[in-house]
Amino acid sequence: MFVDFESRLVELAATPIFAVIAGNGPPLLLLHGFPETHLMWRDIAPLLAPDFTVVCADLRGYGRSGTPASAPDHGPYSKRAMAEDMVQLMKKLGHDRFMVAGHDRGGRVAYRMALDHPSIVRKLAVLDIIPTADAWDRADARFALSFWPWSLLAQPAPLPEDMIGAAADTVIQSALSGWGSPSSIFPQAVRATYAAMLKDRQHLHAICEEYRAAATLDRDHDIADRDAGKTIACPVLTLWSRSGGLANWYPEEGGPLAIWRRWYENVQGHAVAGGHFFPEEFPSQTAQELAGFLTA
Repeated sequence: MFVDFESRLVELAATPIFAVIAGNGPPLLLLHGFPETHLMWRDIAPLLAPDFTVVCADLRGYGRSGTPASAPDHGPYSKRAMAEDMVQLMKKLGHDRFMVAGHDRGGRVAYRMALDHPSIVRKLAVLDIIPTADAWDRADARFALSFWPWSLLAQPAPLPEDMIGAAADTVIQSALSGWGSPSSIFPQAVRATYAAMLKDRQHLHAICEEYRAAATLDRDHDIADRDAGKTIACPVLTLWSRSGGLANWYPEEGGPLAIWRRWYENVQGHAVAGGHFFPEEFPSQTAQELAGFLTA
């Protein structure tokens, strides 16, 4: 699916990270969400490669990347640890400074990277998210019913591992068709890859640990930064689904843009057509939005 892209499994101190790489120009890291892998960028990366050196990576625990042992506090699967992976990956690829765009879970890794490594991240794009602590602060019945992985996958082991592993294909179908995007946008080969990841116990446990970290450490890290008045230093673009929860749940606060402006005053962004998986639903439009922001 990535014609003319080089595949690399890069050995880092903590875990190997898989990525596909191609293009010319300033470095751009693209990060995926749940229940996906780097494959989510299959139609966008080739459109960006003529103008950027594009790196599409699998987060630790996902896809073809490693599944390092976790810890009682879930620290190895915190966004802080996952962001450090990506900083080290890009450094090994020869990029000391770069731009990053992340969708869903990848967006959370991306903004944590911008907070923890302000001298490294040049520009940041976050797709269909608000910060983790802000999401938990506003969690209600709509949130719990719409984005069930947040609460289900964060339950103590082995409950979610047993449940998800026993019905991986059903989980993939529910996730890919239940968040506002048509299921037809996902080729069967892509679906099978995502399902195979959830059928692998090591990867599934790692993914659950990532969600457990989101409910605990990631939230704590956000709150600590927010209380300290820490903000994102680089320019920020936020895009969100016009038909999704972010477009409808927070009007009294000014919507997602106002929430993100508490972290960076001059953030820009708007709602776009499509459901939660709008990058795959409308890849050309998403690529144009990203390119316009990143080259401005």
